[in-house]
Amino acid sequence: MHEMSITQSVVDAVCSHAAGRHVNSVKLQVGALCAVVPDSMQFCFELVTEGTIMEGALLEIEQPPGAAHCRGCGTDFAVRDFVLLCDCGSADVDVVSGRELRIMSMEVS
Repeated sequence: MHEMSITQSVVDAVCSHAAGRHVNSVKLQVGALCAVVPDSMQFCFELVTEGTIMEGALLEIEQPPGAAHCRGCGTDFAVRDFVLLCDCGSADVDVVSGRELRIMSMEVS
C-alpha cells in the first residue's frame, strides 16, 4: 500500500511548514490517474498523524479527472482509466491532467 508512504510524506511536509503550530486541516489535490486511492489515504492519514501536531486534523481530498490531448488528431478528451487511447484510435497522447498530487492548503492555529 503506497498510500502510507505518500501520506507520510505529505504529513512530514505539512508539519515542517506548520513550524510547531497545530494543524486543523489540509486540502490535497489527488488526480484520478495518479493511482492513489483516496479512502486508503484517509485511513493512513489518521494513523500517521497520531501523536503529531496534525492529530485530529481534517483531510480534504479533491480528485480532478484525467484529460489528454491526442497528437494524432489534435482532440482533447477525458481519461477515465489508464487506457490512454483517443477515439481516433491513436495511442500517441499527452496526459494534461489527472496525475496531480499537491498540497493545496493547510489551516493552522
